[in-house]
Amino acid sequence: MFGFRPDGRRVSSIDPVVRITPYLMPMRCDAQVFLQHKVDYELLARYIAAQGAKGEKITFMNIIVAAFVRTVSQHPEINRYIMNKQFFARNNCTVSFTMLKEPQNPDAGETAVKIKYDLTDTIYDVRDRMNKAIEDNRGVENQNFIDKLVRLLLGIPGLPTLVVGLVRLLDRYGLCPGALLDELPFHTSMYITNNASIGLHHVNHHIYNFGSTSLFFGMGTVERSAVVDAKGNAKMKRWLPIGITADERVCSGAHYAGFFGLMSYLLNHPEELEKAPESVRFDGNVEYHVPKVKKQEEPQEEQAVSA
Repeated sequence: MFGFRPDGRRVSSIDPVVRITPYLMPMRCDAQVFLQHKVDYELLARYIAAQGAKGEKITFMNIIVAAFVRTVSQHPEINRYIMNKQFFARNNCTVSFTMLKEPQNPDAGETAVKIKYDLTDTIYDVRDRMNKAIEDNRGVENQNFIDKLVRLLLGIPGLPTLVVGLVRLLDRYGLCPGALLDELPFHTSMYITNNASIGLHHVNHHIYNFGSTSLFFGMGTVERSAVVDAKGNAKMKRWLPIGITADERVCSGAHYAGFFGLMSYLLNHPEELEKAPESVRFDGNVEYHVPKVKKQEEPQEEQAVSA
């Protein structure tokens, strides 16, 4: 309320053309734009193999999330969100995804996970944070806050409608408790799904009107296409496709171009993610930090599916 929220601070110094867009498109589903991006699968596969030879287990999802976190450190405008037609700079950088409780048993169910990142994180820091979150939530017996909350709500007829409506109302005016926002997976910088892990094609997933996420990345199964090399020879090449859905209102097209340009560069040069950035930009003087986590001895396989 009055420009302050537990998860961000109001930003008013915005170009008028951008600032008026929430009034023209009040809901996120009004402002969805869809992009397609193909990552060089063979390049990343070679990088992952080289890391494996050094004893470092890295996954494709680790690389994509690390590239996102690094890019936010240089283009923080992309980490804004809109609530009640006002622009807010997040006081965190988070990524949410849905994971299988047991990778070999879909009937065991799923859970939603949200991870906080520090903008100085290297790819190894990102890997360690993801591994810890997956380990903490693996297995039917491990129930996180969202699992317990959903089970409680669904146990009483009419309660889900009442509680979700109340959360929406409180969230709209910045009165929702910060502890609850920290747990809700839809209040996040980016939601990502790894459809490739369950053998599905990439998707352009919708952005939820509930919550505050402005970006959704959907990874899919590897594709093959013919390309022409520098010598004019045709050959088959493998690509990792990603469907991207973005809220066009949060910043200008120029900011989006800078964000996707840097992220594309990092996906083609993942070795740049092995060291911390030389500097970090924070949006609207909202500075935040997250302690590093201890390295996991046996990283878990990535298992994220569409929400």
